[in-house]
Amino acid sequence: MRGLIRAIDAMNEGIGRFVSWFALLLVLVQFAVVVMRYVFGISVLAMQESVWYMHSTIFLVAAGYTLRHDGHVRIDILYGHVGPRGKALIDLIGVFVILLPMCTLTWWVAWPYVANAWAVKEGSVEVSGIQAVYLLKTALLVFAGSLATQGVSLVAKAILTLNGSTSFYGAPAEPEEHAL
Repeated sequence: MRGLIRAIDAMNEGIGRFVSWFALLLVLVQFAVVVMRYVFGISVLAMQESVWYMHSTIFLVAAGYTLRHDGHVRIDILYGHVGPRGKALIDLIGVFVILLPMCTLTWWVAWPYVANAWAVKEGSVEVSGIQAVYLLKTALLVFAGSLATQGVSLVAKAILTLNGSTSFYGAPAEPEEHAL
């Protein structure tokens, strides 16, 4: 089980680190688009569309990486005040009740949409735009897949924590003192 955790975590870590460079590229391209448009009066549609592609890729493809680093929203009212076993139980329930059904539904709805885009090699409606919309739509499937696989890693970590083998959740939370 530890090997599975390491493999999934390493995969999403690598994907996240690679995709994080898109943020820098996005800023540079957006800066160039603004300078070209407002200083030189030149507009390049493919550059403008590339900003959308990079923005979408960052958020969709790096979703598993974000989950790996606890960057997604969770109910901190409960989660922040329980120990490692409580956190493991919340994660276990959350993955099976919310995460995996959401990933399954996303995959199920997106599959025909993406398959159709690939069948016609869908491109931009603009002639000078990026003719690879089918690749952008594929990010929906990567999103569902990477998030679901990271969910499997989260389940494995929760199981190992609950059975006492090890804890992936740090030290137990200490109750906060509230001032009257």
